[in-house]
Amino acid sequence: MIQTTIVSGVGPDYFRCNKISPLIIQVMNYNINSIQPGTKILFANVPADGHFNPLTGLAVHLKSIGCDVRWYTSKKYAEKIERLNIPFYSLNKAVDISADTELDNIFPERTKYKGQVAKLKFDMINVFILRSTEYYEDIKAIHKDFDFQVMIADITFGAIPFVKEKMNIPVIAVSIVPLPETSKDLPPSGLGLTPSYSLSGKLKQGVLRFVADTLLFAKPTKVMRKILGEHGIDAGTANIFDILIQKSTIVLQSGTPGFEYKRSDISDHIYFAGPLLPFTKKKEGQGWYNEKLRQYDKVILVTQGTVEKNVDKLIIPTLEAFKNSDCLVIVTTGGSGTEDLRKKYSHPNIIIEDFIPFDDIMPYADVYVTNGGYGGVLLSIQNQLPMVVAGVHEGKNEINARVGYFELGINLKTEKPSVLQLRKSVEEILSNDTYSKNIKRLSEEFRNYNPNDICVRQVTRLVRPLTTPKIKDEAFIY
Repeated sequence: MIQTTIVSGVGPDYFRCNKISPLIIQVMNYNINSIQPGTKILFANVPADGHFNPLTGLAVHLKSIGCDVRWYTSKKYAEKIERLNIPFYSLNKAVDISADTELDNIFPERTKYKGQVAKLKFDMINVFILRSTEYYEDIKAIHKDFDFQVMIADITFGAIPFVKEKMNIPVIAVSIVPLPETSKDLPPSGLGLTPSYSLSGKLKQGVLRFVADTLLFAKPTKVMRKILGEHGIDAGTANIFDILIQKSTIVLQSGTPGFEYKRSDISDHIYFAGPLLPFTKKKEGQGWYNEKLRQYDKVILVTQGTVEKNVDKLIIPTLEAFKNSDCLVIVTTGGSGTEDLRKKYSHPNIIIEDFIPFDDIMPYADVYVTNGGYGGVLLSIQNQLPMVVAGVHEGKNEINARVGYFELGINLKTEKPSVLQLRKSVEEILSNDTYSKNIKRLSEEFRNYNPNDICVRQVTRLVRPLTTPKIKDEAFIY
């Protein structure tokens, strides 16, 4: 009789997603937490909250088991990193894109680009690609002081190919966005399109991939290949969405197979890691609470995250839709216009705060209205909270497309939803239990994954390669 053992929270979806055949393997003397004390790991990220926060839990865990963990990023995160007791290296030669709250202030020419694709291409080149060699110069200097054995970076961090191929140091890339890898089964990444698996749909997607590679995203790809080529790094025929994936030693994909489109050609070095969420200290005593939570049957949570400052896009239309209603509306502003909003919307069914820990409020909420930040969406799934999503830029179209496709909520496919759109969508979520059932099912899948253990296994394999055979996604069968 064969007994199947899924190691450290790796769920059966690993098998389904990656087409793993049953094998019997003798695995002797293998401890997933067998990283040598003092293993040197450098964390690095593009200086933006959505690129920094998901890595913090992994960094704290690796430090807690004895690794020498240090971090390279913007001064904006120095205080947070120091509170984690992790040594910090600041950007030096690299342009700090977090130095201002608005990218338009750092790159004034960005205001010329209005369309979704045009703005995305500009950001790809100026925010990410052109910073790659600057990061590399900084990291070479860091290595003289700290001879790290592994780098863990967010998947958009442009220095990944340089560290892996020029410095010969393995890199674990953490995908903090929906998996952007090109697939023969899917439409091109970056456009927020959902897949079709019919013959005609696949043919259409093939044409769209060709157009995306040769026209829409040709310029970012050309710029990236040119920079790599100047440093003797061959990018082959990969497009801009695939280069950093292919150049990484290992990719940890935040999320699980149930929140990713079905694909038959996922690369062997990509591993689903479960939801990668920010590190939070264990609370002492009661968290955030308001007595109004007892007075309303339905609670709507609204946020635009910390990056989007224009409250006219989502917060104000939602408040207009539900002021003086029988729903309690709780808004977190991220610090944008809080006092002005409180003065304008002093209605008894409205609470407006700069920040509320989502772990405190999401268990009380019935609908989450958001522009679609990946971390917030993963938290919403984890808390079994259906969503209304309205966001297009900064890659949110891909996140929100998945929310709609898997019927975890309603995707409004716009940056500026109307009051009527929001009212109708929230009412649909509240009256149709399809969304809550789907999100509950995915939440249960999330619980089968332990991101910290999965990360530890991958680091262990890089610093002390196993002599035993590798099985996709670390599922061992005895």
